[in-house]
Amino acid sequence: MATKTTATTRGYTASKDQIGKRLRRVEGQVRGIEKMVEDDRYCIDVITQIAAVQAALDKVALGLLDQHTRHCVIEGHGDGTPAEMTDEVMSAVARLMRRG
Repeated sequence: MATKTTATTRGYTASKDQIGKRLRRVEGQVRGIEKMVEDDRYCIDVITQIAAVQAALDKVALGLLDQHTRHCVIEGHGDGTPAEMTDEVMSAVARLMRRG
């Protein structure tokens, strides 16, 4: 029985390096926030930086959703019917929107 190559190919495979760079940048921002707290920086400044991290993570997540939708749903590389795949995407969007 032949194995499917889609098991190792994801919608984000082509931009994996770029995503990794963005996530390392976010990691640095989080470390910066930790240092701000250690240094007793002004609360609003810390909150502003937290909002920036959340926005950066949202941008990564939206990019992944876009790539997933194009690769797995539209091009048919995902497991499941188009309706099941759409439900999965919408669940992911709902999780992203749930905050506070």
